[in-house]
Amino acid sequence: MPIPLITKGITEGLSSIPHIYTVLSFAPWLLLIAALKYYFGGARNESERLMHSKVVMVTGGTSGIGASVVYELASRGAQIILLTQHSQSDIFLIEYIEDLRKSTNNQLIFAEQVDLSSLHSIRTFATKWIDNVPPRRLDMIILCANTASPSPSKRKVTVDGIDEEWQVNYLANFHLLSILSPALRVQPPHRDVRIIMTTCSSYIGAPKLDFAQLDRDATGALGQNTTTTKPTKPVKKSIATAKAKPTPKPKSLFAASKLSLMVFATSFQKHLNAFKRPDGQPTSTRVILVDPGHSRTPGTRRWLTGGSLWGLLVYIVTWPFWWLVLKSPQQGAQSILFAAMEARFGRGEGGWMIKECREVDFARKEITDDAVGKQLWELSEKQIEAKETEGAVRRALEKKEAESKENTKGQAQTENAKARSASASGGAKEPTPGSRRSRKGNTNK
Repeated sequence: MPIPLITKGITEGLSSIPHIYTVLSFAPWLLLIAALKYYFGGARNESERLMHSKVVMVTGGTSGIGASVVYELASRGAQIILLTQHSQSDIFLIEYIEDLRKSTNNQLIFAEQVDLSSLHSIRTFATKWIDNVPPRRLDMIILCANTASPSPSKRKVTVDGIDEEWQVNYLANFHLLSILSPALRVQPPHRDVRIIMTTCSSYIGAPKLDFAQLDRDATGALGQNTTTTKPTKPVKKSIATAKAKPTPKPKSLFAASKLSLMVFATSFQKHLNAFKRPDGQPTSTRVILVDPGHSRTPGTRRWLTGGSLWGLLVYIVTWPFWWLVLKSPQQGAQSILFAAMEARFGRGEGGWMIKECREVDFARKEITDDAVGKQLWELSEKQIEAKETEGAVRRALEKKEAESKENTKGQAQTENAKARSASASGGAKEPTPGSRRSRKGNTNK
C-alpha cells in the first residue's frame, strides 16, 4: 500500500494523495513523541548468558519490574525460587506460577512463603535453607521487593512494630542475607554467584544518616502507637505537658532506607571478601546495586495517586504523560538483566553500581565509608534482636492463650459429657424385686 501511494505522489504530485497535507502536519509531532518515548525508555540490555541450571532467588517477583525479570530469566532456563508473602496454596500464586511455566516453557519455577514484613518469617525460611546438607546450590539473589507509602500520614507498621518502608526496603534484606551468608560462602570458587539489590535515585536526596534518630523513626513512637497489641489505659496529661511535648509528625523513610541498603551492600561485599575459604580461593559472590529508573509499576502508581480515589482519577486523566515519561516494567528490568548477564560482573571484587546498563559511581560518599557501614550494621542487628525477642514473647503468649482456650473448651466438653451420662443414668429404672437384675445383684452380694 505505501509503495503505490509514494509512486503516485512522485509522478502526479503530493496533491494527488488524499489528506496528505493533514498527515504531514501531524508527522513532526508524532516523530517528536516517538523520539521522547525512545529516550525515556532507557537503555536496552544486549548481554546474554546461559541460565540453564542456574538457581535464582527473587523477591518481589510477582508484579512490576520483578515479574519482568522473572519472566526473562525463566525464559532462558533458570530455576526460579519466588519469595512471596502469599501462601503456597493461594489461588493467585498457583495460577501465576502455572501461567509462567506455560509462557516460558520452564517447569522449574517454585515459590516459598517469605513475608518481608515479618522477621520471624524470614528467619524460618533462611534457617531452613542453610540447614540443608549438602548445601543447596544458589547462583543469584535478586532483591526487587520494595514499598513506598503514598503519603506520610498513611505510613504503616509491620507486625514487628517497625516502619514498613524501613523493614521491607532495607531491614528485611539485611536479615535475609545475614542468615544466608554461610550458604553464599560455601558455593564453589568457580561458580558465578551474584547478589543484585535494586535501589532508587531518591538515595541522593536522603538526609545524612543519624542512627539514633533513624532508630527512633523506624521503631519509636510511631510503631508503639500503631501496634496491633491491646492498648493500655490512656494516661491523663495536663494541657501544659501536651503543649510541651507535641506528637511528632510522621516522616517518610523511603530515601533513608534506600541509602542504608546501598551502605549495607558495600559492607556486605567487604564481609564476603574478608572470609578466608578453606581452599584459599577468593569469594565467588559479588554484590551489584542497580537503579532501574522510574517505571509504571503498581507501587509507583500507588505513590502517584496518593492511595486515594481522587488521585487515581487524576492519574487516569494524566496517563498519557506518565506513559511517555515513565518506563514500562519490561524497560525497567533491562538494567537488572544487564547486571545478571554481563560477563565482566562475574569476576572482580564486586560492589558495583549499575544504571541504564552501564557502571556508574556512587553519588554519596558514606556508601563506601567503613565507619558508617559498621554503625549501620550494629544498629540493624540491635533492631532485629530486640524485635525478634518481642516477637518470640508475643508468640509464646498467644500460644499459651490458645492452649488455655483449648483446655477450657476440652474441660467444658468433658463436663457436658459427664452431665449427659449422669442424666442418662438417673433416668434408668431401678431393678424391681425378683427381677433378673435384682437376683444378679443379690448373688454378687
